[in-house]
Amino acid sequence: MTLSHFLILAGLLFGVGLTGAVARRNILVVYMSLEMMLAAAMLALVAFSKFCGLMDGAVFCFFVLTIAAAEVAVGLALIVALFRRLKTVELDDLQSLKN
Repeated sequence: MTLSHFLILAGLLFGVGLTGAVARRNILVVYMSLEMMLAAAMLALVAFSKFCGLMDGAVFCFFVLTIAAAEVAVGLALIVALFRRLKTVELDDLQSLKN
């Protein structure tokens, strides 16, 4: 497999994630789509790292993955708190938080 195969896969994953983040109204689906976009970016980093013969991309990917784990914990805690308060996870219903 060549670098272009990995980059095409990363581009497809990013595109699916972007479509899910823009088109959906459920906050959990939007959150999963954002995580898919992050995974696509990390796949591209690791692919460039492998084909360039350097470990910089893999090391950077490790740090991004560590930060993403903390982001998932905080993000899901916020979603659970919103659900307990408003009894919904639809983005249209969350507009009332602006007032």
